This record gives sequence, structure tokens and C-alpha cells, in this order.
Amino acid sequence: MSMTMRAAVCVRTGGPEVLEIRELPVPAVREGWSLVQVKGAGLNRSELRTRQGHSPSVTFPRVLGIECVGIVAASTDPELPDGTTVAAVMGEMGREFDGGYAEYALLPNSLLMPITTTLPWDVLAALPETYLTAQGSLDALGVVPGGQGRLLIRGGTSSVGMAAASIAAGYGVETAATTRRQGKVDALTGAGVDHVLVDAGGPLTASLHAVWPEGPDYVLDLVGARTAVDSLHLVRRGGAVCVSGSLSGWLIPDFEPIAMIPSGTKLTAFHSDDFKGSAGATVLQRIVHEVEAGVYRPNVDRVFGLDDIVAAHRYMENDQATGKLVVVP
Repeated sequence: MSMTMRAAVCVRTGGPEVLEIRELPVPAVREGWSLVQVKGAGLNRSELRTRQGHSPSVTFPRVLGIECVGIVAASTDPELPDGTTVAAVMGEMGREFDGGYAEYALLPNSLLMPITTTLPWDVLAALPETYLTAQGSLDALGVVPGGQGRLLIRGGTSSVGMAAASIAAGYGVETAATTRRQGKVDALTGAGVDHVLVDAGGPLTASLHAVWPEGPDYVLDLVGARTAVDSLHLVRRGGAVCVSGSLSGWLIPDFEPIAMIPSGTKLTAFHSDDFKGSAGATVLQRIVHEVEAGVYRPNVDRVFGLDDIVAAHRYMENDQATGKLVVVP
């Protein structure tokens, strides 16, 4: 093993150009942590926000990346011997300690999820954060295989939106999804969405009720702060809304629960940190099997090399992606 590695280092807050490719020492293994040779890392908007300066607890320079997949290169856990294929998500990766934008990552054993798979690395790298968030969100809503409910996904062409559409299609659930761009309609249809609604920024009521006069039973809101209250009034009375994304920010100004949540309607949320490590290992393995079987259709929009990390962040920041972006060191 080489003594050094290449990594994309966020040297300070700012635009995509603050990500620099540097030669760093390969991290030294220590008790409770194992070294992973990174084979792929999904890109996430939380990394974009950290780079922009919206994560005040993060210090720089920092190797970003809240997820990765790869091979254990040097283990301190007998249950995860060298050569094991693993995935890791969250748990302060890329924030408190260096994350997946590198050739190697030193990660806590508690975060490592062993995976058995025949999928290529770029496809596997597209699954952990995205599909675990989608799965946890659908679980929170009560969407189940064979269910009869109607699901609206707001922010449908985000990576989590595409994953949720794929899972829901596998469940046989009728789905609608929103996109702001007419050119992304076919991608949503290809992901298994039954009804695509182009969201021009105005009320969705008319276009949604043309499809479902009584409204959806469930809304997965990935836009977040800007649309959450509207989603509560789109869902049928007694239905459920899960906010699992923050494409429009974190806070809902002047939120008044009693006035804004219709009686009997449920508001919930899901955070992917709930599925880190052993909590998500079985779920992720099942997702991998469903992808291998062709039941779920992961949408990898584009694969970037580590040298192209600036272009990758610019592409993400400009909302050009339909689905997941992956970097392969």
C-alpha cells in the first residue's frame, strides 16, 4: 500500500473552486477504526452546504463526503476482515472527521456495513445515503409493499426522489412526482412514476386534483421548508407528510402547528443518520438485492473522477442532475 493518497480537500468555505486535489498521508489505523479503500462516493447536497459555509461546526481543511463504498484495507474489527466490501454513511463523516472524497478513508468500525454484491462500484456507490433515506422515509409514512395508497413525491428528480419512486414502483404503489423542468419528465416516468407534475412555483392543487381529486394519501416532501405547509394541505385529511429533504432550506418561518396542520393529518420526518452502521446494514443489503434483481432501478446521472470534483460540485449546485452523482477516486 502506498504511504500517500489523493483526496479532494475543501480548504475553506466558498464556491466549488475551494475543493483542491492534494496528496495526503494515508490515515494511520487506530483502535476502533478501520481503513477503507474508497471505490466510490455518492455526492450529496449536504456536502455542498458544508462547502458553502452552512455547517458551523465543521473546521477546514476537511475531506468532505458523508458516504462511501469500498474495501476494508486494514481492519481492527475481527468481524470485518481485510477485503470485506463495505458501505458507510453519516455518523459525522466528512464533518467531524474526513470522509469519502479520497482514495482511502479511516472510518469508525461502528459505521461500516458489510455488503455482498455483484454490482459495479459506481452503481453501489449511488445506493447507501440515497436509498436508505428513501426507504426510511417511506417507512415513516407507512408506505408498504402491495399498499393501495397514493404517494406524491415533491422534488422528484432529486436522488432521493428518484430512489423513492423506484422503491414505490417496486411496491406497486401509485405515484406522482414533481419536477421544475419539463425536460426531466421522461426520467421520472422511466423511474416508475405514474403521474409527473411540472411545478412552476405556483399552487399544485389544480394539477394534482386533476390526477387525484381527493389528494394523495402520502406526501414525501424533499423540497422542505418552502413547500411543507402546502404539502399538509395537499394530502387528504388524515394522510401523512414526511419531510426528508431541505432543497429549499431548513426552517419554516412562523410555523404554527395547530393552525397549519389539518386535524388528523400526520407530519413526520426522517434523518438518514437513523440508518447508519448496524441499524441500516440489513436494509441496505436488501436494497442491493432488489437492484441486482432489477426490481429497483437506480438512476446514476453522472460519474465523475476525483480530478473532476470541482465540475461535479458545480453541476450539483446548478441543479443539472436528474438522480445521483457519483465520484470514483
